Amino acid sequence: MKPLRNMSDTALLNRITVDPGIYGGKPILRGRRLAVEHILGMLGAGDTPETILEGYPWLEADDIRACLTYSDNSNK
Repeated sequence: MKPLRNMSDTALLNRITVDPGIYGGKPILRGRRLAVEHILGMLGAGDTPETILEGYPWLEADDIRACLTYSDNSNK
């Protein structure tokens, strides 16, 4: 994993948690049953952040940014 670029990256990544009892320990958003990979998959399939936010009323735009930051940091 590459070093974080700035403090906002750290703050975003704090939204992502891992709980062995939820989805077998896959990264999830804020302890809820929504996996980071699910959000990334929706974005990859062409869903817009706005569409995703409409589908998950509790979700915040920073949660989507956190998923993208997590992916960016995991793949480099």
